[in-house]
Amino acid sequence: MSLQDVPPHHIATVVTTLEMRERPKPAPLPASPLRLARWKQPEAEKYRTLFRRIGEPWLWFSRLVMSDDALLKIIHSDTVEIHAVLDRHGIEVGLIELDFGTTPDCELSFFGLIPELVGQKHGRWMIAQANMLAWRKGVERFWVHTCTLDHPSALGFYRKSGFIPFKRQIEIFDDPRLIGLLPRDAAPHIPLLQADQPRS
Repeated sequence: MSLQDVPPHHIATVVTTLEMRERPKPAPLPASPLRLARWKQPEAEKYRTLFRRIGEPWLWFSRLVMSDDALLKIIHSDTVEIHAVLDRHGIEVGLIELDFGTTPDCELSFFGLIPELVGQKHGRWMIAQANMLAWRKGVERFWVHTCTLDHPSALGFYRKSGFIPFKRQIEIFDDPRLIGLLPRDAAPHIPLLQADQPRS
């Protein structure tokens, strides 16, 4: 057993990949005041705004480093379905993004709610919706990955929802707060480490 140094301006996370090989048994849809709206070819900035609102506390940044053209190529693809979660007032508060580009697989690419709604049991309704959308003719596997930067209950939530973990990987990347993609006060539970940071 050994420890590996991570450069001060980088972050390391353990990524766990999970899958379902069978459609879940039918069950009543959990109650929720939220609803879904299919986003067909959303504008890049509108998409990024919701992506930031949901993902900033967990250092989501992958869609923020892309050019508009690169992002639109993904979110306007015929094989990608984006569903915004709306509150009672019609305001976007969550995201379910499915990628059918490698059928018979379907990837749950992004799944989340704004921080104000986390921990209120809306996730059970959302994952039930995701299952209904993902398991269509020709789909044989539904998969997702989560990491140790996500909400502490994310891995347990996916397992309780029927996903089975089958792979772990280490991912190391530039801290998005130090390269200007996210504000420096984002994800305060994850320390900022800089090469020139003084030691006490």
